[in-house]
Formats: sequence, structure tokens, C-alpha cells
Amino acid sequence: MLILLPPSEGKQPAPQGDMYDAGALAFQELAPARAEVLAALADVSASADAHRVLDVGASLAEDVARNITLHREPAAPAHAVYTGVLYEALGYRSLAPAQRRKADAAVVVISALWGAVGFGDRIPAYRLGMSVNLPGIGKLASWWKPRLNPVLGERAAGELVIDCRSSTYAAAFAPPPETTVAVSVFQLRGGQRKVVSHFAKHTRGELARHLLQRRAEPKTPAALLKATQEKWEAELVEGTGRKAHQLNIILPEDHSFAAH
Repeated sequence: MLILLPPSEGKQPAPQGDMYDAGALAFQELAPARAEVLAALADVSASADAHRVLDVGASLAEDVARNITLHREPAAPAHAVYTGVLYEALGYRSLAPAQRRKADAAVVVISALWGAVGFGDRIPAYRLGMSVNLPGIGKLASWWKPRLNPVLGERAAGELVIDCRSSTYAAAFAPPPETTVAVSVFQLRGGQRKVVSHFAKHTRGELARHLLQRRAEPKTPAALLKATQEKWEAELVEGTGRKAHQLNIILPEDHSFAAH
């Protein structure tokens, strides 16, 4: 089982500790590409038009300034740095030890800066979105795709890929469609299915948690559907030779969040 997640927009800086070690991150084949993006990000973050290029407001000046010195910033595991609705719903800290080990092995976060990181990889907090056109690099999704496809394609081989990414991050890596299930979330509104971004993020995090807590990992799209139906109304749309399967989770009109 391979669970693909997007990063959170906000990051939680490590309060103290060792700096990140580029040689300790997963997917070492990406090390040269990571160094290239890291240098380009530092350059643009030190420029007068950094906020415009990075598409962030003045309130994030501290985050942009941190981009300049990331190689000297303290690092923490990716599951602690990434925050927000999806990660709160996944609730890594409240998982049992064996479930945390499973998460560290199964979860990969697609990142505009790192390309891809394992859940336990130690990284500093940064500010960079996949939709940014980074000077010297270009559109990050397009730049990363030929670099991620061979590396993550090898990681995905023989695994059921549960794709919980947003469309922006999905553009950076295309897993094998025959063994990939993209997760979509809808809520009933007046009897009609509507996409609600906040609920979608939360539900994808809850699904990841549910799969990590189950004793048996789903091996096929049909098994994933069955596991999902243990908690939600869901349906599976079969994929094609070029398009992944799609798991649709349908939330009721009175749906509300559950805390972990």
C-alpha cells in the first residue's frame, strides 16, 4: 500500500533540533534536483519581488525569510511539519506505535521543494507551492514530473496506490493507472453531490488513518472500496488503460468533523 498525500500550505517549524540532512531523506535519486530547487528558492526569497513570485502575502514574511536559510534551519519529521485539515484528521501522534511505523513506510508526501518525502523524513518548514513558476526552474509541477516518474514509479511497483493529492500536486507524478485509485469526496446538498474542499481534505485524512489502523492492507481497488465502506458510503469507478480508478466517498448532508 502506498498513500500519496499533498503537503499542507502551512508548515509547523521545528522549535529546535538538528538541521535537516539531505543525505538522510528518502528517494536519494532526487538529491541533485532538490539541491537545485533549494538554491533557486533561496535566491528568489532574497529578492525584492519574492512575495509576488511565491504568491504569498505580506503576513508570511517570516516564512519567506526562512526560505533563505533552510539549510541551517532545525528539522522535524514530515508528519509533524505538515499541518492543516488533512493532517489533523490523519492524527499521526494518536496512532499506535505499530500504526505509526506503517505510516512511515506507506505514506509519501509530494512536495514542490523536495519532490517527494517519506512521512518520517526530517525536513525544515518552508514556503513553496507546486503552482509557482520558480525563476531558473519554471513551473514546478512540470519540472518535477520527469524526475519523479521513474523514482516514484519504482516505489509504486506492485503496490496499490491510494492517491489523496489535490490536482496541483497530482500533476507532478502519474502513478501506474491500473493499480492507482484517486480519492474524491462529495457531500450531498439538496440531494445533489457537491465538492466541498474542506470536507474533502478532512475525509482523505480520515481515510488514510482508517487504512493505517486496519490490520489488513487493501491489495486491490475492490478491497479498498470494501475497506472504505466500513465507514462511509462509497463507490468505485473503474479506470481505463490510461486513467486511474476513482473512489468516490459520499458524505451525508448533516456531515460533521470528528476529532482525533
